[in-house]
Amino acid sequence: MRAEEILEHLVSFPVFGGQSNLSIAMWIEEYLAEQGLTFTNVPNEDGTKRSIHCRIGPAVDGGVILSGHTDVVPVEGQSWSHDPFTLTDGGDGKLYGRGSCDMKGFIACCLAVLPDMLKANLKKPIYFAFSYDEEVGCLAGDALAASINDTYAEKPKYAIIGEPSMLQPVVGQKGIVVYKTTLNGSAGHSSGIRKEVSAIHEAARLILWLERKMDRLIESGQTDDRFVPNHTSIHCGVFKQSGAAHNIVSDHACFLWDVRVIPKDNAGDILHEFEEHCRQVTISCRERFPDFQITTELYHPNVVALDTPEHLSIVPFIKELSGRNDLGAVSYAAEAGQFAEAGFESVICGPGDIAQAHRADEFISKEQLDKGVDMIRQLVRKLS
Repeated sequence: MRAEEILEHLVSFPVFGGQSNLSIAMWIEEYLAEQGLTFTNVPNEDGTKRSIHCRIGPAVDGGVILSGHTDVVPVEGQSWSHDPFTLTDGGDGKLYGRGSCDMKGFIACCLAVLPDMLKANLKKPIYFAFSYDEEVGCLAGDALAASINDTYAEKPKYAIIGEPSMLQPVVGQKGIVVYKTTLNGSAGHSSGIRKEVSAIHEAARLILWLERKMDRLIESGQTDDRFVPNHTSIHCGVFKQSGAAHNIVSDHACFLWDVRVIPKDNAGDILHEFEEHCRQVTISCRERFPDFQITTELYHPNVVALDTPEHLSIVPFIKELSGRNDLGAVSYAAEAGQFAEAGFESVICGPGDIAQAHRADEFISKEQLDKGVDMIRQLVRKLS
């Protein structure tokens, strides 16, 4: 099948991040089996989701991993001109559908070129690695990369994560982690606020401390101009379960905050400094309310940043494959950092424009889909 035909099948599976991906996984597995390939599953604990990886070519060191995710973001609340889960040719050179760009287009390119891979006399292997739950936190990336290391006696060298980049090689990616901070207060009358401890007031002060911490990082020169914004961001996006009435001091507050780190920063260091500040706040507040406490727990696992040095051999390799010499960096999280941490020289490079991801009437242009196929065919020629 051509890439467009395969993409039509892939888009028809409304597999959202956090949900079972077995339907789309089974379709991909059947396609691989029809081509005579064996594959390995990497399931989650209850077997409702699974990643897939396989090898095409000889069992020798130095191969290339092509990686993508099978899940997409929801469409609820968005105004679509077409059925999101029916690939629609708009007659304008664009193929519309949820996931067409992010990132089923890349998977379609991989599968479309598979017959060429099987016919070629590959000297180095190509691996497919397709994950689940990327859209809710890259939850399967670590296990998928680890399984590749554990399954094959040989060692792949490169990993190309096909997030939509207009085929620009991307060598930098921010990391992300999300924390949940909970506070309790004394539920007294609001007229006595100076002698009580308001969970809302203390939580607000902590959020402002986090904002000032972000500012201090910037002021200290902790920036990286490859990224927009060029610094680590710290942001509180959810404030909930707070207060019983306007005239009662709040006895509970909870907020979620995320840290998106540039490669030179460490989210663990920021958390440590925050918790030390919380200890000082706790000591002070317990003078008025002995049972006061602040707890911070991991809400979203850490997704490591990507920082591929330009001296690594994957950089000229991906430049040649993509036909582009300009290197980029992105502020969103992806699985590239996880593959790099597993020991593979990693980059992001795939067809489509990230500006189309996650929005109504998501599309990939036919031109970009064709260029994605051409890039993978170039990989086959290079490894043959």
